[in-house]
Amino acid sequence: MPLYALIARDPDPDRRARTRPAHIEHMNRLDDAGRLRHGGPLLRGDNQVAGSLIILEADSLEEAKATYAQDPYIVNDVFENYDVVETKRIYPRQS
Repeated sequence: MPLYALIARDPDPDRRARTRPAHIEHMNRLDDAGRLRHGGPLLRGDNQVAGSLIILEADSLEEAKATYAQDPYIVNDVFENYDVVETKRIYPRQS
């Protein structure tokens, strides 16, 4: 199944912190459904959160965008900007 990455930047750590519990619930649902391949914060050099990188499986770019659109970080305008792009897994090599 194709992989789609959400690459996002957020400038307001307080808004992110307030929205984080709902975001984690959303991520847990994706993980429980077996669709989540990676999820975590982007960090600045000072170890401060600067955004997010999430990779999930979806049948199409449209499905991935619709799934990401349900994320509380997007619903609540936590991200200053974001992009959803298809990606391809090369490493680690599959056995």
